[in-house]
Amino acid sequence: MAVPEHDVPVQKKKRSGGPWAAGTGLLVLLSKLKPALLFLLKAGKPLATMALSIGAYALIYPWTFAVGFVLLLLVHELGHVWAARRAKVPVNAPMFIPFVGALILLKRNPKDAATEAYIGIGGPLLGTVGAFVCYAIGSMSGESIWYALAYTGFFLNLINLMPIHPLDGGRIVTAVSRWLWLVGAVLGPFIIWKYGGFIFFYIWLLFLWEMYKRFIRDRRNTRQYAVEGEYRADVDPLLPPWYFAGESHRRELPFTAYCRLDGEHVVEFSWDVLSFRGELSLPQPCLIDRVVLTQVKGPDEVRKLTFTVRMEGRLYEDEHYYEVPLGVRLRMGLLYGGLVGVLFYMIWKIGEVGLIVPA
Repeated sequence: MAVPEHDVPVQKKKRSGGPWAAGTGLLVLLSKLKPALLFLLKAGKPLATMALSIGAYALIYPWTFAVGFVLLLLVHELGHVWAARRAKVPVNAPMFIPFVGALILLKRNPKDAATEAYIGIGGPLLGTVGAFVCYAIGSMSGESIWYALAYTGFFLNLINLMPIHPLDGGRIVTAVSRWLWLVGAVLGPFIIWKYGGFIFFYIWLLFLWEMYKRFIRDRRNTRQYAVEGEYRADVDPLLPPWYFAGESHRRELPFTAYCRLDGEHVVEFSWDVLSFRGELSLPQPCLIDRVVLTQVKGPDEVRKLTFTVRMEGRLYEDEHYYEVPLGVRLRMGLLYGGLVGVLFYMIWKIGEVGLIVPA
């Protein structure tokens, strides 16, 4: 049954809240957008470096090639991120450096050579898939820009598989045979002679220096290693101001070191005067000599103390790190060699098609 409109009582709504309502609404909106804002903050640097790289490459190449090239770099790095996540090794977001490439940083070292190789090969594998996508689009459309991107993707992933640290190939062969590092040291000058470029020369020199330190210099002398962290703590109001003045606060702190189940090495320390307990995460294993309080600032207006704690020790390489099961060695070796072969073939095939380099 329909009700006549004039029989329905109508109440007038009162305007209330004013600025308070607007503020409350803004807070509610921000709380809803919090996940998106956090994502933008985390993705800010990678996106900014991507944009910077695209702009730099666009000064030399067409903007379409510049965008495609940086996206290929992103796909490669996401392969490393994916593999690291599967191996439960924390990493930061990819960062791009114009005319150098892109990289991710591991927040701690892999627990063994097999894990290092697994993370290392993730980038070239996914990067090769990205280059194949470009090749497929080029085959269907006939546009040379896609062949150019595919060729570039195949070539960069192949160069990255050279058995030279810090390239991916240098990490992969740790699970195959470290003798392949010698192959990389010998091939380095030929690659530099063939393709030139300061970057290749610099990477090769870094690799030779690392091999010298690892197998010659550090066999006699242990490398020193240090990690620092900054902390804040409440100040005991009973402590006199002179307690934190001068050099009296510089002291060694008691500590305990252990390794978590996920492979993270941790140092726990205490400053008993403040009843403070803290920890330092160690990116790689080391023999700890001492944990030292090195710098103190404050107390500030809210009676908070800011101080720096430094762990000093010597790098330690586990002799079991390179112990890889034979089956893993064979699988990784076949995957590594097969990927190199596929990349060589695709570079040759695109050359047969006739590559038009963007200008």
